[in-house]
Amino acid sequence: MTTDSITVRVPHPLYERLEERAKLTQRSVEEELVEALAETVSLADAPLPVEVEDLIDSLDAMPDDALWQLAHASRLSPAAATHLEELNLKRQREGLTRDEQRMVEALIHQYERAMLVRAEAMARLKERGQDITPLLNSTLA
Repeated sequence: MTTDSITVRVPHPLYERLEERAKLTQRSVEEELVEALAETVSLADAPLPVEVEDLIDSLDAMPDDALWQLAHASRLSPAAATHLEELNLKRQREGLTRDEQRMVEALIHQYERAMLVRAEAMARLKERGQDITPLLNSTLA
């Protein structure tokens, strides 16, 4: 992978936090900054994994009751959501180890997949004339 260089002026308190996180994760401040930046920048243009594309493609052929099930069930489990929240809080307080960062990435991938499938199932139901208001209300609750 090729890399580019850039000089960034960082406020001292932010630099100190990056330095603390770098020590905890046994990385350089530069590596910590690149990771923080990568977490922030959206990869919306990245292609979907093949299994997710296949699942989304299969939604058109599913009966309404199957779509309703997907729209209701496609969520991160409560245990996984709690774990992700704990890791995010730990990241803010003191930083994460590499293993913890990998776990965060896996949980975020799982969450994004679930939300994408849920949204696509809801879109198909709406296109078929179904009232998805109950699903929207459960999303906001």
